[in-house]
This record gives sequence, structure tokens and C-alpha cells, in this order.
Amino acid sequence: MASQFWLVAGLGNPGPKYEGTRHNMGFMCADLLAERWSVCLSDHKGLAELGKGVMSLDGRSVKFFLAKPVTFMNDSGDAVSSIASYYDIAPERIVVIHDDMDLDFGRIKVKAGGSAGGHNGIRSIDRSLGTNAYARVRLGVGHAQRGPGAHERTVDWVLGRFSPSQRKELDEFLADGADAVETLMARGMAHAQERFNGR
Repeated sequence: MASQFWLVAGLGNPGPKYEGTRHNMGFMCADLLAERWSVCLSDHKGLAELGKGVMSLDGRSVKFFLAKPVTFMNDSGDAVSSIASYYDIAPERIVVIHDDMDLDFGRIKVKAGGSAGGHNGIRSIDRSLGTNAYARVRLGVGHAQRGPGAHERTVDWVLGRFSPSQRKELDEFLADGADAVETLMARGMAHAQERFNGR
């Protein structure tokens, strides 16, 4: 029988160079969840920082693993598939938190499946799991200008830091992202989408 645990993975790049960058929204949200639920993270096979916790939500106890892959974004799937395989967690009980340039800053979209949308972390997870049937909490970071040299600008954008006005709103945005993850696990995809996707 598959595990009753959920696996929540926040995506980012390890190391001080990447702290606070747009591409590390998943890490930041995972850190907030760890703080909320007193989860201690430790090494999992050199692939991720991993911890275990229990959320008490709406009268339900939700058991979960919380992971921050340390493989760098492009190989996030190695960590997610290793943990899912080791603990026998089905794709339907995996939630991946990541930055999304197709959404304006402050927007959240909860979904399952769909394309990777150019996100290398999601592409890696799709490949490693052999499916895209897991849940995603997409945190909008907006996008760089289109046009010539767009790829270089995109790289600079996602590895760049937030504007002063965005930094003022960041804590509240991350709290909303953490709420979306909790709602998804406790009350299901449809309820999470209804609450967060239209904002």
C-alpha cells in the first residue's frame, strides 16, 4: 500500500549566491512551512534537505515530508523521485512549489499536470517521475521584457532579486503560498483552486 504521507518539495538553487532570488521562491515557501510546523531538515542522500511533520488543519492530521532539493534547479527531479521512491509516495500526493514567470508577482495558481512552461525544475521532475500528475503551487514572479536577447534577460530575471516594493509584499505572498499548500493537502485540489486561483 502506498504511503499516507504527502511530499511537499520547494524548488530553488542552493548556496548564498541564490538566496532571495526569484527562482528560489519554492525554497522560501518551504522554509516558511518548516517554521510553521516545526520541521527540522536534514540530508537525504546528498540530494535534498528533508524533514517530516504533521499539520493539524480543519480537524484533520496531515502527515508530510518537506523537501528542498540541493541538486540545483535543473536536476530537481533526482531528489523528488528519490524521496518518492524511498517512502513509496504516489505522484498524486506530491506537491511542488515553484516560481512562475507566466504569472504576475503576487499571483498564485494551484494545478495538477500541464506543461513545464519552460521551467527546468518542473521539466526535470516530469522526466524523473515519468508523469506530470503531481500538484503544483505556482508563485508568480512576472517576466523580463520580451524581444531580442530575451533568453539572457530571462536568466538574469529569475536569478535576480525582488524590487523594493515587491520585498514589502513578499512575506504576505509567501504566507499565501504556504496557505495554498496546506489547503491543497487538507481540503483538496478543487477547494485550493477556488480559494487561490482567482486572486
